[in-house]
Amino acid sequence: MTDIKDSMLPHIRKLNTYQGVDPMEVMAERSGIPPEKIIRLNGNENPYGPSPKVLDALGNFQLYNHYTDPEQRNLREVLSEYVGVPPEMIVAGNGSDEIIDLIYRMYVGPGDNILIPSPTFGMYAFSAEICGGEAISVPRDGRFEIDVEGIKLARTPKSKAVFVASPNNPTGNTATESQLLGLLEQGLIVVVDEAYYEFCGQSAMHLVDDHPNLIVLRTFSKWAGLAGLRIGLGVMNSDVAATMMSMKPPYNVNIAAEVALIASLEDRPLLLGRVQSIVQERDRMLSLLRQIPGVEPWPSSANFILFRLPEGRGKEIFDGMCDRGIFLRYFSTPQLKDYIRTSVGMPHETDAVVQALTELVGS
Repeated sequence: MTDIKDSMLPHIRKLNTYQGVDPMEVMAERSGIPPEKIIRLNGNENPYGPSPKVLDALGNFQLYNHYTDPEQRNLREVLSEYVGVPPEMIVAGNGSDEIIDLIYRMYVGPGDNILIPSPTFGMYAFSAEICGGEAISVPRDGRFEIDVEGIKLARTPKSKAVFVASPNNPTGNTATESQLLGLLEQGLIVVVDEAYYEFCGQSAMHLVDDHPNLIVLRTFSKWAGLAGLRIGLGVMNSDVAATMMSMKPPYNVNIAAEVALIASLEDRPLLLGRVQSIVQERDRMLSLLRQIPGVEPWPSSANFILFRLPEGRGKEIFDGMCDRGIFLRYFSTPQLKDYIRTSVGMPHETDAVVQALTELVGS
């Protein structure tokens, strides 16, 4: 009998799965520590959760038996006020990951490639592989800045887009306007992923009108604490948006996510106050990490910090943290050998991370 996998597309059969965040129960089982005592700082999640208005709105909503509006009329109007562009330039998605996927479906086919300044968010390369394309990584410099000239040199006739996270995940630094303009002038689609915009306030949104090849992404996962409800958006040229609206699944944003998004925007002062608390805790954590001999943290404009450990000890120390019920993000790539990224959580979680690192690095 023919193996059913033989019927799959060849590039799908050999796909390397993107590694997401394990649930608390899996972390607890690995460490032998009860779930309520686990410190989960590997997903860049908001430790405060959603606005109380979100919980009320979800509980009081009565029309979950109805489909959402496939044209996203009310949703796009609300988002228009949030990002300051006309509704016809906006497409909402099941997380910004879906917008990334739709961009690939529109522009990238088998044999095509996209360019990424690496290290960066792993979904860009993963999504390219799903489409049968290739991600060409152009290493950032020693300070993790984008090598614009290197990207120009790496471009091929099959290059379709450049993906830039700003602030960049996992390094935490932002792209400068001159860097973005240098990429835009090449004529490729330039996608600027601003998942952590609210933590830095630096945006490329003002460039969209003059650059039809620019797409800016935002999400409510981080600043608004809606990671589990999956709601994000893309801002782009209105013609591009119209095409994306015509090809997306008709009910791609679930109605609970739409209700939660609207309630979040009604409670922005509270949520942005929490963002400032996270920024303050980030700066405190950065200061404490700098005091640990052998640990070199990088300044961050997001809600996480990347730090380098003593050479050859990254995996060992990461495993030691997991054994203590503290789960951070470990990177095994050559470019990030011995680096770990930690999300910014509550103050007591910061203290636990710093104490455990101090003990493990010094052992």
